[in-house]
Amino acid sequence: MEKMSTVIGNYAPDFEIPGIDGSVHHLARYLEQFRAVGVVFMCNHCPYVKLYLDRLKQIQTEFERQGVTLIGINSNDADRYPADSFDNMKRFATDNQLNFPYLRDVTQEVAQSFGAEKTPHLFLLNQNGVLCYSGSVDDSPNDPNSVRVTYLRDAIAQILLNAPIKPTSTEPIGCSVKWRS
Repeated sequence: MEKMSTVIGNYAPDFEIPGIDGSVHHLARYLEQFRAVGVVFMCNHCPYVKLYLDRLKQIQTEFERQGVTLIGINSNDADRYPADSFDNMKRFATDNQLNFPYLRDVTQEVAQSFGAEKTPHLFLLNQNGVLCYSGSVDDSPNDPNSVRVTYLRDAIAQILLNAPIKPTSTEPIGCSVKWRS
């Protein structure tokens, strides 16, 4: 399976994929509406996603009024990992009161084009669709009380201020994306 990767400073690949809400979601429409878009490759069964979920929901709540949204994308192979099926995504979103769109990348083309490696793996885009940050949410997946550096929060704030983002990338922490064989 050939993996490409979006490079910091380059345009992110557009996508048009279904969401658990029954609609087809097009990245270009989000870029028209929001000042920043955080694409979060995630899934239903990863313990790291579960550890970060409350923090992701807090970030969505904190920044949505400032024109920022997160978009969750599940690219895992649901044949090998039935917990990540579309129906289970709906259940996961309801059970966890997800406050941002959750989309299904059945072909895994979106994950490949972004270069997603882990769940969760974040890609933060500015309003022009340029990748400004990729990596982890923060520096403490296991303990929200031990966070010293809030990478995603800081990067969003810097985009909103039109300031340079530092760092532009960190190592994503989580489970591997479950590729089809």
